[in-house]
Amino acid sequence: MNRTREFSSLCIGRFLLIALLPTLFILFLGLNFFGYLSVVHINIHTFYITVVIYFIFLLFIPHNAMVAVCKIRSQFAITRNELENTLEKTALTIDGKTKSVLSVRDFLEDYFKNVRNDNFARIASSTFPMLGILGTFIAIALSMPDFTVSSSKELDGEISKLLAGVGTAFYASIFGIFLSLLWTFFERLGLSKIESLTLSLEDLYQNHIWSQKELLKFKYNQKALMENEFINTLKSTFNLDFIKSINKEHLESYEKIIATTNSGLANIESTLKQSAAELAKTVSKVDSANSAVESKVLLEQNLHEFNKSAKELQNLLLSFDNGLDNALDKIDTKLAESVRHIEEMAVIVKHIKRG
Repeated sequence: MNRTREFSSLCIGRFLLIALLPTLFILFLGLNFFGYLSVVHINIHTFYITVVIYFIFLLFIPHNAMVAVCKIRSQFAITRNELENTLEKTALTIDGKTKSVLSVRDFLEDYFKNVRNDNFARIASSTFPMLGILGTFIAIALSMPDFTVSSSKELDGEISKLLAGVGTAFYASIFGIFLSLLWTFFERLGLSKIESLTLSLEDLYQNHIWSQKELLKFKYNQKALMENEFINTLKSTFNLDFIKSINKEHLESYEKIIATTNSGLANIESTLKQSAAELAKTVSKVDSANSAVESKVLLEQNLHEFNKSAKELQNLLLSFDNGLDNALDKIDTKLAESVRHIEEMAVIVKHIKRG
C-alpha cells in the first residue's frame, strides 16, 4: 500500500507535465468561448468537441512511455532483487565458470509487460488527428445554417454563420494534430529513457551472464565432441577386424565342416557300393539256390554293414549341424555387438540433431 502511494506521488508529476500544454489550450478556448478573452471566436460545438478530445487524451496519458519509465524506476529496487534471484535460478556452469543464460532485456520486457497497455500506446499518435478531423466535420454539420430563406439579406446572414462555424470547427483538427505531436515527443523520450535503463542493467550484470558469443562457442565445441564420438563409434561398428574375423574364423570353420562332410560322404558312398555289390551277390546266390544258409548269413552281414553306414551318416550330419550352430552362434554374437554399436551411434546422432 505504501509502495502504491510512493508510486503515485512520483509519477503524478509526469502525468501533469504531459497534460500541461493541452490543458492550457483548452483554457484558452474556454476563456474565448465564455467572453473573458476575445482573441478568437469559438463556436459552442467546436468547444465541447475539443473538450471531449482533451479528456480522451487524459485517459491515454498513463500509457505513455514517460509515465511507464517512472513506474519502472519507482520499482527499481524490487526489480533488481527479482533479477538477481532469476539469475541464480538460470545459472549454468561451463568449463568451471558459473553464469546465467538469462537475457536482461527479455526479463525487463516480461517483468514490466503490465506497466502500460501497448495497444493504447501504439494507436495514440494516429487516434488524435482522426478525432480532430471527425470533430471538425461534426462541428460543421451541427452549425450548418438553414438556407430556406426568403430574402437575399437573410441568405447572406446564414452564409456568414456557416463561414464562422467552419472557421472555428478547424480548431478541433488543430488540437488533434497538436496532441499527436505532443504524444509522439513524450513517447520517444520515454522509450529512450527505458532503453538507457536497460543498457545500464545489462552493463551492471554483464559479468554474471553468458554472452551469445560464449554460448555459441560452447555449442560448437559440444557439437564437435559429439561428432568425434559419432565417428569413433562408427569406426568401432564398421571396422575391418569384424570382416577379417568372419573371413578367417567362420569361413575356415565352414571349409573344415564341408571337407569333413565330403570325406564322410565319400566313405559312406564306398561302403554303400560294397554293400550293394554284396547284396547283388547274395540275391544271385538265393536265386540259384546253391546255398540258402550261406545266403542268409551274407544277407545279415550286409544289412549290418548298411545299418552301420547309416548311423555313421547320421552322426556326420549331427556333427555338421553342431559345427554350423557354433558358427552361427559366433556370427550372432558379432552381429549383436554391431547392433549395440549402431544403437550408440543413433543416440549420438540424436544429440547432434538436438544441438
